[in-house]
Amino acid sequence: MTQEKQKRFKREISAGFIVFRRTSEGIKFLVLYHGHNYWNFPKGKIESEERSLEAAFRETREESGLGRHDLRLVSNFKVYQKFSFRSRAHRGGKAQEPQNIFKIVIFYLAETRNSHIRISHEHQGYAWFSFPEAMKIMNRYKGNQKILKQAYDFIHPVRSNRP
Repeated sequence: MTQEKQKRFKREISAGFIVFRRTSEGIKFLVLYHGHNYWNFPKGKIESEERSLEAAFRETREESGLGRHDLRLVSNFKVYQKFSFRSRAHRGGKAQEPQNIFKIVIFYLAETRNSHIRISHEHQGYAWFSFPEAMKIMNRYKGNQKILKQAYDFIHPVRSNRP
């Protein structure tokens, strides 16, 4: 995106976690359901003076009930998702002029042993999905699939046959 085009876009930065747990059936990823066939990871806007990792922990607690003590941060994993969209004309019950938004989402990776989730009012449900299942339900959102694949590959690195 050119600098001139970026000036016409409001910038939003969010942070969240790709949360996984190990089960007898293999790795399962936490995916939250927003309704209208939209599934995503716990995430939200970074508040002023807040660091991205702090925001990721806060949003994950708010959206899933998983607190800092429930999550084990996986070191050296941090990925960025960047996209643009046009905002809705209504936010928080008030009519607003639609805006062009350039969004950056910073994702971290965390493991949990807690399978119990307490969703927020923002969501209609959740599920723990295997990697293939999660890829399938996110088929309309290629950016989410890319992030999920990066997390999966980080958890399951390809082993080389070299001596």
